[in-house]
Amino acid sequence: MNSTVENQDYVTDCLKHTFFSWSAQGNLKPLDVVKTEGVYLYTRDGQKMLDFSSQLMNVNIGHGNPKVREAVFKQMSEVAFVAPSIATEVRAKLGKRLAALAPPDLNKTLFTLGGAEANENAIKIARLYTGRHKVITQYRSYHGATYGAISAGGDPRKLLIDVQGAPNFLRYENPYTYRCPWGTSTPEECAIKCLEQLERIIHFEGPNNVAAIMLEGESGTSGCIKYPSNYWRLLRSLADKYGILLIDDEVMSGFGRTGNWFAVQNSDVQPDIITCAKGMTAGYLPLGAMIVHDKIAAHFDDKVLPLGLTYSAHAASCAAALAVLDVYEEENLLERAKEMGAYLDQKMAELMQKHPSIGDWRNTGMMGCLEIVKNRKTKEPMAPWNAKAHEMGAMAKVKKKIAELGMFTFVKWNFIFVMPPLIITKEQIDEGIDILSQAIAIADEECH
Repeated sequence: MNSTVENQDYVTDCLKHTFFSWSAQGNLKPLDVVKTEGVYLYTRDGQKMLDFSSQLMNVNIGHGNPKVREAVFKQMSEVAFVAPSIATEVRAKLGKRLAALAPPDLNKTLFTLGGAEANENAIKIARLYTGRHKVITQYRSYHGATYGAISAGGDPRKLLIDVQGAPNFLRYENPYTYRCPWGTSTPEECAIKCLEQLERIIHFEGPNNVAAIMLEGESGTSGCIKYPSNYWRLLRSLADKYGILLIDDEVMSGFGRTGNWFAVQNSDVQPDIITCAKGMTAGYLPLGAMIVHDKIAAHFDDKVLPLGLTYSAHAASCAAALAVLDVYEEENLLERAKEMGAYLDQKMAELMQKHPSIGDWRNTGMMGCLEIVKNRKTKEPMAPWNAKAHEMGAMAKVKKKIAELGMFTFVKWNFIFVMPPLIITKEQIDEGIDILSQAIAIADEECH
């Protein structure tokens, strides 16, 4: 390892010459990572850190897989980039592969370089196809940081640019069973009340004005709010009733994260459009995709498709995706997500017995989140929704302790996200649970 002085120079140069996302820039202390392997990160000063959130919930196959590196190197030695108007073998193979993995009749893909771009283009194509302009999303949702995508979502990160936001986006409440807005007693009842509200909004806004309903395949950074078992089916029926398209944002929940290729497949429902990114290349190279139903694709057979990106179907990124898909299949990672997810559920149940500050654990496969509270009965959150830094209280100490004990994971408000690479072992899960237990003990002290 290099010296601490050299470490400081690199960090200083990053801070001086580059921006870091979603942060005030003045007091940052970023990790200086020099190596990644399996489920671990290694810093320049010799620290080994367990990656318990797959970075930004995208490194699903783990770090440093040589099959992906070799596939990209081979592709780069043949065709690294050509204009997106040109056909390539790797583009054809990936398009065909995605059609085979997606629900029936979703057979045509526009490639992007990320999830936000995929969602931007899904919004555009829904409006073009239907001739309508309004899009309805959930309040507790996130669809990306480009203007259209951030305006669509309900995540409060959009509030600072709200005055400049894109128009014609509407929102409704989530079926947040743990904190049901309608005070229902079962998840299924919460879903019904939720969709009754959505139908009222559709009527208020004019059904013939609504192009699409857009939601995550499974809730992600809003707190892994699990959909009740009847939710997707009832939502599909409601959309069909008014001729509204369903856009399924699988950017985070896709590619094995919930134990299926796409989370919506756990409910056996067919959306009209799927967007995806993250796990498609497991973060090895940037790539996103918008996959559409055949009826939408056919609409543009004799009409110009006014969508395009310089790096659409980038050959090296497509090669990375194909290699990653091979890894999922060869290492049986979808089944592994279910198996390790069940073990994770078992360990979290034990953790809840030990720590009174754990109010709820929500998980499907390996897409989970702990909700930390001050009081289980009242469900008072340990930090408020959209907490500023000075409002984080004990959660700031919990986050700091997690890092000190050698873990990287995503902590937001009163949520601790647990979404490790699908290759993780039981022993490594135990390692992560032990770190969480020590950190959550800090929050326990605030319980009443």
